Amino acid sequence: MTDQPPPSAAAPGTPPPGSTTPDVATVSRRAQQVLDRVGQAVVGKREALTLVLTAVLARGHVLLEDYPGLGKTLAARSFAQTLGLDFTRAQFTPDLLPSDLTGSFVYDQRAAEFAFRPGPLFTGLLLADEINRTPPKTQSALLEAMQEHQVTVEGQTFALPQPFHVLATANPVEYEGTYPLPEAQLDRFLMRVSFGYPSPQEEWDVLRRRIARQTEDQHLEPVTDADGLAAMQSAVETVPVEDDVSRYCVELAAATRRHRAVLVGASPRGSLALMLTARAYAVVAGRDYVTPEDVKAVAHAVLDHRISIKPELWMSDTGGAAVVDAALGQVPVPGSRTGASTVAAE
Repeated sequence: MTDQPPPSAAAPGTPPPGSTTPDVATVSRRAQQVLDRVGQAVVGKREALTLVLTAVLARGHVLLEDYPGLGKTLAARSFAQTLGLDFTRAQFTPDLLPSDLTGSFVYDQRAAEFAFRPGPLFTGLLLADEINRTPPKTQSALLEAMQEHQVTVEGQTFALPQPFHVLATANPVEYEGTYPLPEAQLDRFLMRVSFGYPSPQEEWDVLRRRIARQTEDQHLEPVTDADGLAAMQSAVETVPVEDDVSRYCVELAAATRRHRAVLVGASPRGSLALMLTARAYAVVAGRDYVTPEDVKAVAHAVLDHRISIKPELWMSDTGGAAVVDAALGQVPVPGSRTGASTVAAE
């Protein structure tokens, strides 16, 4: 059996050879162009789309959890087109095998040897559609790709192309025939984002655009390409974060662990995610500095899904969002003396 991997990929976070890192103003301008173009397809969801792009610029993955028909798949395809990334879609089903994602070794009769055939994970942006419909064994194959940017097949390890991002979708109301994601895998998603139903005006705008388009398919022109996105991500890494803002991230994550309704709160990975996404959110807004308001803007998308509520409270109104609201209301904002230092009494 011969090891024939796909073309080698740069290490995660490594800018393309010969590329220059753009300044924050340039990254912000390109980001707004991406959002404008994606907004042509996904109507009226600017803030949710901003969160998704923020996660991508922070080199993370996003779980799109919402009801069917609200544009999750369309958003993933639109981001792939505007960011100039190779796009693949994997429909997760109960019979999906790990090799269906990673690829496998196939016998080549002409060469009389086994050759590796890459699976859909070897792409720039993977849409993992209905991720909770596949068994844990297959979910674990995706977990390695998300965390390590590599796949292992029959003892051989293959690096994934860079940039590599996963946008996974899940239906929050269907439980029959599903496999809930374990907390460890939920924690690997930098953000969980929901679009929600559009307003009547926005929904009418969807119909109007479809009539004017005269076709079901939508094609968006790219704003950048894979190398350009990698350069934008490198520019985000150059933005400093003041100590008081990073400590604010730590205190918010720690506050979720002290809430009386919480079984497991946000881990240090949660506070790190807060800092990384707040920095990217600031860059999208055109700033080369991070404010506490940036942290607040991403807090729910970053922390809600990292919190487990005590089993006896599952039937109550208490959830991850309520815990994060309590933390935001109680942890003092940098520069402010108001608020308590704990949410244990909430």
